[in-house]
Amino acid sequence: MKIKILIDNISCSEKQLKGEWGLCVYTEFNGKRILLDTGASAQFAKNATIMGIDISQIDAGVLSHAHYDHADGMQEFFDKNDHAKFYLRDAARENCYHTHKFLKFFTYQEYIGIHKGTLKKNANRIVFVNGDCEILPGVTLVGHKTPNLDEIGKRAHMSVKENGKYRPDSFDHEQSLVFDTPKGLFIMNSCSHGGADNIIKEIEATFPSKQIYAILGGFHLFRTPDDRVKAFAERLRELNVQKIYTGHCTGQHAYEILHDVLGDKVAQMHTGMEIEV
Repeated sequence: MKIKILIDNISCSEKQLKGEWGLCVYTEFNGKRILLDTGASAQFAKNATIMGIDISQIDAGVLSHAHYDHADGMQEFFDKNDHAKFYLRDAARENCYHTHKFLKFFTYQEYIGIHKGTLKKNANRIVFVNGDCEILPGVTLVGHKTPNLDEIGKRAHMSVKENGKYRPDSFDHEQSLVFDTPKGLFIMNSCSHGGADNIIKEIEATFPSKQIYAILGGFHLFRTPDDRVKAFAERLRELNVQKIYTGHCTGQHAYEILHDVLGDKVAQMHTGMEIEV
């Protein structure tokens, strides 16, 4: 299994690779090529060319969740690849917002979802999935099974618009991409809005006979108080995961706290990073 980070916040200037606020991960697994997310622009494709990756040869695409910083390069993918299906959670729509509050009485909603019109324009290439879905041998998509995640959405000021009304985001549009490797299960979840510790437990429950080797993704900690980050790190330490690769929305300060608690078990992602399992 080979993994290459095509987009992360941290750039890689020595390779002329540019980063952006987003994530895109390329994986070769059992002879198949899988792309997780597309960052916030076409930059992932430019980085792929520099790294020797042919977007037209990718076998499957996956969207981790319906936010712009993971989805807004999708049209570039469809333009460069004429056959691969792109897998989204069944609840994924163009309806995600960030709620901004001023004083006690005024709020406004900032759109942070998939670029409007993308789903309709590429409907013949998009597959909506629910439940646990094996998209390739040893490659499974798993949605959230933890209840009351709308409480996390409320704390994060994230919402979805349905029937003209806004509700706290329950992240039913978020999914994990899980690879069954000889070392154990390798989990990818680009922002882990539902909580990386919850996600690990979800995967443990989904595959009770399997060991979890690693988790990769952002942990959405960049605005989180230090005491909560440390408590989260302690919860991760109690879980049986050997490697943790994190970046994007984790944030540099939170990463330093994670490293203090978890040591070399945790590694900082960056654009151009390569991982072999």
